Amino acid sequence: MNAEDPGRIVLLTASHRVAPGLLSWPAWQALHAADRVVCAEPDHPQLPYLREAGVAVEHAAPTAQELVDACAGGRSVVVLTGGEGNRPLTDGLARLAGSGRVDMPDLELLPGSYDLPGARLLDLVQVMDRIRRECPWTSQKTHEGLAKYAVEEAYELVEAIEDGDREELREELGDVLLQVVFHARIAEEGRPEDGEEAFSVDDVAATIVEKLIHRHPHVFGDETAETAEDVREHWLRTKAIEKRRASVTDGVPVGQPGLALAAKLASRVRTAGLDVPLPTGEGIGYELLALAVRAERDGVDPEAALRAAGRAYRDAIRAAEGVG
Repeated sequence: MNAEDPGRIVLLTASHRVAPGLLSWPAWQALHAADRVVCAEPDHPQLPYLREAGVAVEHAAPTAQELVDACAGGRSVVVLTGGEGNRPLTDGLARLAGSGRVDMPDLELLPGSYDLPGARLLDLVQVMDRIRRECPWTSQKTHEGLAKYAVEEAYELVEAIEDGDREELREELGDVLLQVVFHARIAEEGRPEDGEEAFSVDDVAATIVEKLIHRHPHVFGDETAETAEDVREHWLRTKAIEKRRASVTDGVPVGQPGLALAAKLASRVRTAGLDVPLPTGEGIGYELLALAVRAERDGVDPEAALRAAGRAYRDAIRAAEGVG
């Protein structure tokens, strides 16, 4: 070794959102070639795999100056951190380098692994799991007790879409996603006494993945679809085979808002090619039914149309009140 060689510091980042042990080849090369490998996190998920690969890791949190001193004489030190790095250490090294008074080692930031698309969903699952175990309110919630929140969050999402508020849309999508993860976490516990089999968020994801692949044979299979109408026909055909419904009304939730219910029923009737006269009777309900059916036939979402009119009415009321 050259006594005057300041050495080399490698800041090796490894995301906890990928399977432990999956590191890039340059990362493994740096680890095996290092004179020292240090890690401040005693429970870092990579540690067992590094030891299995014959890499000795010291549990230590050296300061910037201690690292520089450890590299003197041409030695190399690898510092293993999480995916977010070690900001205090990098700031300290930057200050030493900027002082002009220290012969700095070569400094390399080496990503050992990268987050894949969707990796932050793993964080959400982990956070939800901990909250379910440790939060007095969350730990007591049931599917039935959460049902109303799913409806509320869905409506808030629709409002964000219709308002064109991108920031609000991002937040509301997160709130809807939370409902899915929350219900899936509850389902992990199951209720054997009620004959309920446990399932996890992975089972939920696997189910929808299988459904999407099956209903898109023009993407994942041998069929072809040149137009959006071709895709719709594929979807309806495969869905009909899956569901094997006795009636076109099966699967239509009657608890949804009235205009949406009327439009959905009209859509099912039209798609099936049925000729079903509208029921007649006294009262505004039958008039609204006829309007909803007409809107669906004309390609208009009656619920969205009424909400738009309602917002215009709200604005008129605020203007009359002198409210901005």
